[in-house]
Amino acid sequence: MRYHGPMKTLAIIGGGAAGLAAAVEASREARARSSEVGITVYEADGRVGKSILATGNGRCNLSNAKSDASAYRNAGFVGDAYRALPPAEVRSFFGDLGLVMREDGEGRLYPLTNKASSVLDVLRFAAREGGVQEACGAEAVAVTPVDGRFLVCFADDGTVFADAVVIACGGGAAQSLVPPGYGFADVRPVLGPLKTERAPLKGLNNIRVRCEASLYGRPAEAGARDRRRLHAGGALKARETGEVLFRDYGVSGIAVFDLSRFAEAGDVLSLDLVSGMGEAELAADLASRAERFGARSAVDLVSGMLLAPVARAVLASIGVQPDAPLSRGRTADLARAAKSFALEVAGIGDVRQCQVSRGGFDVASFAPETMESRLHAGLHVVGEALDVDAPCGGYNLHWAWTSGMLAARNAVGRLCR
Repeated sequence: MRYHGPMKTLAIIGGGAAGLAAAVEASREARARSSEVGITVYEADGRVGKSILATGNGRCNLSNAKSDASAYRNAGFVGDAYRALPPAEVRSFFGDLGLVMREDGEGRLYPLTNKASSVLDVLRFAAREGGVQEACGAEAVAVTPVDGRFLVCFADDGTVFADAVVIACGGGAAQSLVPPGYGFADVRPVLGPLKTERAPLKGLNNIRVRCEASLYGRPAEAGARDRRRLHAGGALKARETGEVLFRDYGVSGIAVFDLSRFAEAGDVLSLDLVSGMGEAELAADLASRAERFGARSAVDLVSGMLLAPVARAVLASIGVQPDAPLSRGRTADLARAAKSFALEVAGIGDVRQCQVSRGGFDVASFAPETMESRLHAGLHVVGEALDVDAPCGGYNLHWAWTSGMLAARNAVGRLCR
């Protein structure tokens, strides 16, 4: 199979968020310059935009009203990009396409319809109206510079020449596409649930708690029995407050997803299950309860403070029988355990739930204002293909739109000189 197009062509490899934003912006830029550019999106899948439909549990948290470059990995690079294309301008881009957004109480922006399909629809409509071509089922396997142009090779042995290329396929798929000479960090899935030791989780599957979750580095002395009490003896890596969902294999929830960006096997996740009280205050409260309700079982003693299944797990972690009275000498131990219910991390719990990947091309090889390669003029890399990621909340999709649009503007600008 051989793909053909006009003399001046832009090949966009990948029809996800960054690729579609690039396609639409490229068509708008060409129109603004009164120039004709052949723009084609090459997508390995059977249709474009499937990744958009899966975001935000089908609701598509497409941006954040509080977008801040400091939230990102390689924040300096992102900050330069945001100065070139301010976040408000990206949101106006979607408004111009006809998308109406709503903001939740934490700044997250969603389509008013609450459906990711609305985001994909406005992008596809604009791309089609701008003359963008879609080539689905076209898996690019190599992009090679040839005499100032680029030869794009496909898995079915088809080829096409393009005058400029935007690589937007993300993750590890992009690594084999570009010529040698680029630094690349191994890709791993993040923003997902964590797999932890299972014994402390007995009876907690599908229980939700709102707590403060802290991630500590690997213990200085592996296997130390007091690692939970000492928060592993390692440095604090990250901390989040929010809802945590216990699963048989570990923990999930937005707070955990954000911590997963930093988690490694051997780290310790410490959950403060009574984050509204200090440990000393909690110990005093438990001592008072033991004085007033001494005949109650230990699990009943903390009724109104902890859910019964959670209380049983915490009590089990310090060797206290939940159905027997709590001795007054153990109230301080219980307070400590409730403030630092600790789980050793084994890794990502379910990669299918991960929202983004960490890793990709070293940003040092690309200009942040244009996403253009410093090694090969006309070659751009965007979105998850770069070593940029951020917490949940619309930041990662906002990066996809921003990087795709910047690359498109530069690519078309070069072609229209």
